[in-house]
Amino acid sequence: MGFGRPRKLETEGELYEYAVGALGRRMRSVAELKRLLRQRVEIETEIGQTLVELVVRRLKDQGYLSDAKYAAAYSAFRRDNEKYGRRRVITDLKIKGVHGEVIDEAVDSTFAEVNDEKQARDYLQRKRLKKPQDRKQAARIFRQLMRAGFAAKTIFAILKKWNVDEELLPEFEE
Repeated sequence: MGFGRPRKLETEGELYEYAVGALGRRMRSVAELKRLLRQRVEIETEIGQTLVELVVRRLKDQGYLSDAKYAAAYSAFRRDNEKYGRRRVITDLKIKGVHGEVIDEAVDSTFAEVNDEKQARDYLQRKRLKKPQDRKQAARIFRQLMRAGFAAKTIFAILKKWNVDEELLPEFEE
């Protein structure tokens, strides 16, 4: 039976350096960074909780950590590079621990001038999906577009413009 190595208690300076390095490698939300920092201190103690909060406050004051900037940058990246829809971006940001009001503001500003149908078509082209020939293929495309964050109304509009027969469309109620 092995014994775990005792955890080294880090000082505020060491924890701050680790946090800056973590943010330098990848942009993170406040919740993600707190999760990382909690692993490096004894969070059950008041000292550990205080250290995490001090480091987060310091990073916010210096402008290194902002959920609003994170949500805006993440939304723009997902919209432009991944061609994901509004719903997928909202879900991803919620999973990352960003607050609802911040998400709504960032996503609304990012997707304000986006044509959902054009973006969905770009997504289909990027994934090399072609016009469905049967019900199974239509359902597959429908599911893929739903996972990508597009509204059912947009998906049906695309499938109808492809002249997909009504009987091929998957049954879905809004």
